[in-house]
Parts: sequence; structure tokens; C-alpha cells
Amino acid sequence: MQNQTRDLAFADDFIIAKLVENVADYEVSDAVVVNISPSAMVTGDDHPAIVPAWKSTWLKGGCIRSANRAVLIKVVRPTNLGGCMFRGWDWLGNRIRSFPRDTPLFISAQDEVGRVTVDPRVFTNELAAAQVAQDFTLKLNLWWSPGDTDCFIHNEHPFLETHTQIHGIGRMQKFKERDPSTIYEDVVMPIGYSHDPFCRVTGPNQWTYPWHRYYAETDSIWLAIELHP
Repeated sequence: MQNQTRDLAFADDFIIAKLVENVADYEVSDAVVVNISPSAMVTGDDHPAIVPAWKSTWLKGGCIRSANRAVLIKVVRPTNLGGCMFRGWDWLGNRIRSFPRDTPLFISAQDEVGRVTVDPRVFTNELAAAQVAQDFTLKLNLWWSPGDTDCFIHNEHPFLETHTQIHGIGRMQKFKERDPSTIYEDVVMPIGYSHDPFCRVTGPNQWTYPWHRYYAETDSIWLAIELHP
């Protein structure tokens, strides 16, 4: 069945968040559209455009001509958006004891959207064509922080991940050490942008991340896309 649609777990009165599967000629009035599949998404009408796997765009009165699976997200009520902690979002320090207590970083409910088959080295851009495909569970959640928030330098994840900017402006940054002064790459994240994965595959179900962090330049909402083995 085409255009199977449901709300994601973090949709509320402030944020529209929808999952659409088997997408065909789906009209989008105004939303960040993220291609959460290993195949290309096609947008446009008279002039079709390709949105590659795990990438995104901002459609305004546009159309998704075809896609395997996509999410549509839009902040519709920015006023008091930071009150997300009173709408069920969790402060990350409640989950990680060592997390700095003065860092206002909040995570939404997580939504498990299904399974996906992909070669992890294709996901990380280490290979152009799949050699050893693997099944992953695909999970999505949102993050929120106010402007000028250091969202903690870290280098450990038991999954593959990438991120899409939904609201505000952020940065994905890499460091030589767990020290902000050792920054060596700074990826600006405007609304609708998805960065390339930072990790590298080092073995079966093994991936190495550089020291990295998200930095909220302004009040920001961003989407985490996680592939769990």
C-alpha cells in the first residue's frame, strides 16, 4: 500500500512528525523531509531531484515523487518550545551519571520505525557499492538544546548514526582529544541539512567514532537517526 502514514512517537502540538512508507506522489506543504532508507528519494515535478540515502531537504509546497521510507518534521509552535521537558522529554543527565549537570540537553521519546538492510561501509561512505549487507533496527528521536550549548564531547556509540537539523542552527564537530581546543572539523547544520556519518567500520558490529559533539549555536531541534545491529 502506498503512502502509509503515521505520527512518530515525538509528535505533539509543537512539532509535526510523520513517518511515510512506500511513498508515491506525496505532497508536502512545509517540512524537513528526511530519506531514512538506503535507496534514493525522488522529489520535484517538472524537474525531478534526487535526495540520496540518509540525506534530507526542506520542501515547501513540494512533492515526494518516490521513496521507500521518509520522515516529515516541522516545528509549528516555536514559542515555549524549550518546555519540552514538561511534555515527556528527558534530560540526558538522568540517563548518564557523568553527564555535566549544567548542560541543558533533552531527548524525546524514541520511535522504532522498522528494519533496514544496508552494508555498514556503504552507510559510512567507505564503499560505493554493497558487499556485505546487514539487517539493522532503525530508531529515531529528537534532541533539544538552547543556544550556545556544548552537547558534550564523546566517542562511543553501539550503533551507526547521523543527524538532521530540524530547527535553528547547530554544528557537528570533530576533535583530536576530549578537549574543545583540539577541534579539527566544524560542520555547520542549517535547517534541513544532514551531515555525513562520522564513524568508520572496524569489524563485524564494530565502529569507531572520533571525539565529536553537537553544538547548538541557536535554540535547536535536531533528529538522530540510529541503526542498531
